[in-house]
Amino acid sequence: MLGAVVSFVGMAIAARELSAELDAVQILFWRSFAAALLMPALLYFYGWKQLKSSRYVMQLSRGALHCVAQCGWLFGITMIPLAEVFALEFTTPIWTVVFAALFLGERLSLERIAAVVIGFVGVLLILRPGTQIVDVASVVVLGSAALYAITYVMVRSLARTDTPLCIMFYMTYVQLALSFIGIMINWGMPSQGLWIWVVLIGAFGLSAHFCMAQALSKSEASEVIPIDFLRLPIVMVLAYFLYSETVDPWLVAGVLLIVLGNYWNVRSSRHKIK
Repeated sequence: MLGAVVSFVGMAIAARELSAELDAVQILFWRSFAAALLMPALLYFYGWKQLKSSRYVMQLSRGALHCVAQCGWLFGITMIPLAEVFALEFTTPIWTVVFAALFLGERLSLERIAAVVIGFVGVLLILRPGTQIVDVASVVVLGSAALYAITYVMVRSLARTDTPLCIMFYMTYVQLALSFIGIMINWGMPSQGLWIWVVLIGAFGLSAHFCMAQALSKSEASEVIPIDFLRLPIVMVLAYFLYSETVDPWLVAGVLLIVLGNYWNVRSSRHKIK
């Protein structure tokens, strides 16, 4: 799971470096292009039988939704502080609770309702609507977190029949196809000095999803998710030293509430398992 943490943070740093010349759609295309070139190596190592699936419609739908969510996340990376992007992204598990109840019929316990409420109070502290102009990028990232939650619910369904590599394969190539349409409208190619970041963002993207899938397949989510919380302090420190991004008290308070909401949700799941 630590591999996923490092990969997600590395992906954000690479995206920020690429944003010096490229917009979100262009970054998404080149990230998908690099990942698409690396994917055959994974399939050669683990076997092409990994791609066997009978749920093509859901795979394609999940890939399309993930593409939109990823584009919104990258837009946030290029526009607002990294710590705020990651804080808002951490509402994904909270959104997942809501969508799992709506679409999968999962029961909402009092503990899970409390987790959702606490998490969204944290969001309000970060955005502070009514006291300041809410940044459009912040709203976009929050919407991306909601879309990520829908794709997570879809992955939980797909994982019953398809392998993690199969899910990654469709995600990668659907993103490549859709972002290609976008980049044709506004073409942008990184300069020679940025190509290393293109390779890194593609590699980190594949590594993050692969490590997460492997961790969830070998351990309970209640054991894996708390480790993922390390992303927040790591990205805060790196953003401060690399980009001189400071963290205000409202963001810290919001982050603490979102993490508390996530922890409460994990705690609820753990008790349910017992």
